[in-house]
Amino acid sequence: MNGLGINYVWSNVAGYAAALINNFFWSKYWIFTSKAGSFWREIPLFLIAFACAYGAQFLALLFMVELLSVNEYLAQFIGLFVYGAVNFIMNKKVTFQKKEP
Repeated sequence: MNGLGINYVWSNVAGYAAALINNFFWSKYWIFTSKAGSFWREIPLFLIAFACAYGAQFLALLFMVELLSVNEYLAQFIGLFVYGAVNFIMNKKVTFQKKEP
């Protein structure tokens, strides 16, 4: 971040934005194996799950860096776990839920 002269906030946004498309396909076809699910139904739900997970991670990042004076790199690392937990739960329960027969 500092080596490229990029603020930690902008590097955080860019990293998560770049991963969004990649994550959708991995989640749909490998993690949750939702091959039969409606692509057009799942995309908006995936984006909502992403927004919630990213929002939770971003608030945690700001809280840790700005209020607790946690190192930016450590806060980014901890934020990955916040994002991962919220994103996984929302995608499992909402986006790629298994329909019961």
